[in-house]
Amino acid sequence: MPNLLSLKNAIYSKSYLQIIEKLTNLPPNTLTNTTIDCAINCHTKGCHLLCHDDVIGTRKISFIIYLTEVGWGRDDGGCLELYDAVQEEDDDGDDDVNNDKKQSSTSSAANSQRRVPTALPTKTILPNFNTMAYFVVKPGVSFHSVQEVFNIDKPRLSIQGWYHANEQPDDIENATLQRLKSSGMGEDTEGEFEPLPTVVANDNKKEASPSEAASTTIENESSPSTPAHNLSEEDINFLSQYINKAYLSTESMNEIQERFENESSVQLRHFLLDEWNTKITTAIKNEDTRDKLGNDRPSLDYQVGIADKWKAVGPAHKQRFLQYDDESKDDTTATNNSGTGEYLHHVRHTLFKSTAFGKWLGYITSLDYPLGQRGRVRRFRPGLDYTVAHYGVLTTHSVLDSTLCFCAGNGEQCTFDEETNDLIGSDDDAIWESGDVGGFECYIAADEGGEDDNDGRDAEYDDEDDTRLLSVSASNNTLSLVYRDPGTMRFVKYVGR
Repeated sequence: MPNLLSLKNAIYSKSYLQIIEKLTNLPPNTLTNTTIDCAINCHTKGCHLLCHDDVIGTRKISFIIYLTEVGWGRDDGGCLELYDAVQEEDDDGDDDVNNDKKQSSTSSAANSQRRVPTALPTKTILPNFNTMAYFVVKPGVSFHSVQEVFNIDKPRLSIQGWYHANEQPDDIENATLQRLKSSGMGEDTEGEFEPLPTVVANDNKKEASPSEAASTTIENESSPSTPAHNLSEEDINFLSQYINKAYLSTESMNEIQERFENESSVQLRHFLLDEWNTKITTAIKNEDTRDKLGNDRPSLDYQVGIADKWKAVGPAHKQRFLQYDDESKDDTTATNNSGTGEYLHHVRHTLFKSTAFGKWLGYITSLDYPLGQRGRVRRFRPGLDYTVAHYGVLTTHSVLDSTLCFCAGNGEQCTFDEETNDLIGSDDDAIWESGDVGGFECYIAADEGGEDDNDGRDAEYDDEDDTRLLSVSASNNTLSLVYRDPGTMRFVKYVGR
């Protein structure tokens, strides 16, 4: 302890602050030693920090002194990851929301100067023993993260802290924390709603207007016998080409409906037919084997899985995953030799966008026939991918979240042994259900005050967090339906390796 106190006094001395000012090209007397802000951090296997810029209050310089074991290598993980800051693109949220929230020309000019991190880091720094890393803290510029620690026998030990200035930066409104807490962007990572054919009383169809497509609010509660929910024999025959027939009988649909009405959510396991599940899971296993992902293998290549149609999606302070983009959206053919992207693209465009599926959803949820839909095919790579809860995902209307998940396992629900505190089931099913490797989708209530005591680094899951409303574990071939109110945020927990 005396040595640590001596080190603290040395690195916060006036003479050392002058050295840091020269190294970082700051004007003399920018830094003050009236604020001591440092701590010892120990990151063990699985620990990580998502992308953030460190801007809080008067922080000016961030530093890390590494006390790791000698010989730390790339396979051990724990690198400091640095990101380029690029010009923020116009948000792609709902048009009506954007029109309602247009700002003055002065505000628009300010927004045009905002910068966001790239999806992938552009530089990594190993936490080598007895080295010190430091950088200037700048709103919307100093984006960085800490890679997951992979080695169970090597903790990433460091002294981390900040040097403060006398005043906070003028452009602090561009900081990560302020922007994640701002709802001004409005649905900026969710995308636009696309109209669905609307079913009317005489069974004709019409296109919903853009404003109608953006709303899934219920004006009246229709019974399953109304035309909007009247599944015809043709509809059932079509759905039976994809969906487990156990979910298409009147009895089972009524049971699902009752549960959804009581809980506002439901998980339907073994959702697709075995034929489709086998095709998709086989393709996933082949691609994971090709990419050397999963099974506790470190993800050292940030480009892994990126291909012609699989694109990395950011910005990293809000999200990172691979998205399958097929420009030929009308071509939904899937053959026995298709890859994961082609299969899921086919299911999304052929099944999820169909009128029959819309009717079925309306039946089992007691909600009105959906007027619009939006969605995408995503791949979350272990050791790399996640989404973050932020105010930009808040909706102006209630929506029905529909997520079809594929992952290792049989998709069975595990039982809990109270004597051993263990989950009983297949190892893969149990590890996903435990949440130990992340991948679950968490729903939390937005903070009405808009302020928080944390630094906005991570949307970390907390069992004791009283804002948590629902957590949905990843489960193979499982469709999750969740009714989400306007005041609710959601995120997919970082997928550990």
